Amino acid sequence: MTRVGGGWIERAETQAVCRMLTDAGYHALFVGGCVRNALLDHPVSDIDISTEARPERVVALAEAAGLKPVPTGIEHGTITVVADGLPHEVTTFRRDVETFGRRAVVAFTDRLEEDARRRDFTMNALYARPDGTVIDPLDQGRADLAARRVRFIDDPKDRIAEDFLRILRFFRFHAWFGDPAAGLDAEGLAACAELSDGLEGLSRERIGAEMTKLLSAPDPAPAVAAMAQSGCLIHAIHGADATALPVLVHLEQGAGLAPDPIRRLAVLGGQDVARRLRLSRQDARRLQVLRDGIGSGADAPELAYRHGADMALDILLLRSALMGVPLPEGVRDALDLGAGARFPVTARDLMPAYQGAALGERLAELETRWIASGFRLTRQELLS
Repeated sequence: MTRVGGGWIERAETQAVCRMLTDAGYHALFVGGCVRNALLDHPVSDIDISTEARPERVVALAEAAGLKPVPTGIEHGTITVVADGLPHEVTTFRRDVETFGRRAVVAFTDRLEEDARRRDFTMNALYARPDGTVIDPLDQGRADLAARRVRFIDDPKDRIAEDFLRILRFFRFHAWFGDPAAGLDAEGLAACAELSDGLEGLSRERIGAEMTKLLSAPDPAPAVAAMAQSGCLIHAIHGADATALPVLVHLEQGAGLAPDPIRRLAVLGGQDVARRLRLSRQDARRLQVLRDGIGSGADAPELAYRHGADMALDILLLRSALMGVPLPEGVRDALDLGAGARFPVTARDLMPAYQGAALGERLAELETRWIASGFRLTRQELLS
């Protein structure tokens, strides 16, 4: 008998939510990511609980138990039950009656198998009782998770037609949980390729959020390569090229850097990426600086002087990845030199001889000379 454990399932707050349901004669079954991650020894963050209790009943039980119910998705059967500040998503067993892409008409059910069958991947259709005992209603999830095989439930095309974002989730889940040596599930990959046009109808926010999660994986290169080969990547990021991504990942690992989705977006290229993925202003600005820096011709010290050592290192990594060469020798020392440099001339030094636009032009000219000297020219030398 398989069990999940860990601090998350043993917390008094979580067990109180379970008792709220079980004491009233209902099931309280952990489901989805918390069960999957616990079985893989990955961190557990969000806690989802399934039950046959209807939403109104969950609200009444929570209030009677002194817990706080929040109707975050009551029309879809979800109540957020907060216990001592800790949220738990409690959702009534459901079955799909009709689907319209992201939207679906659902009906509540008392059958666990029907609730499991409406989920996307077999590894996400695993449940666990409050004591940690794992339940596999479809008799597929445990085996697929053990093999680290990301596989759609039943017909992949049916699951994708219910929500085209599942195409991106297929690649994202493989990047995070799949076996790189085994490759992607062939039937699922073929379905994603056949229905890839459906990605064009998704909102930019949903595409951006999913691509960011995918590119945050330790090594997303095999999954992104499969996206490109299947024709899915071009629908997510128009004009993207995945060729240099595995080189960048290798360089990142050699430099001891954590995964960074914006850095990896920069190496993929593509058209109008910030708008297409609805990046935040901060991320959009950073992406633009990285892209501009790749072709700027500035060396390591100048890049570090203008953008800081971290941004400069990112630019150098991107250049090396795109050219397929290692980072230059002594790059860290060069970055430290530029990051610590301070331009010794101020506008006041040039006034009143220079004013307005002429003042800015003269400052820029002197700064260029100073940078070209390796930051060696003194204030007196520049002004003489």
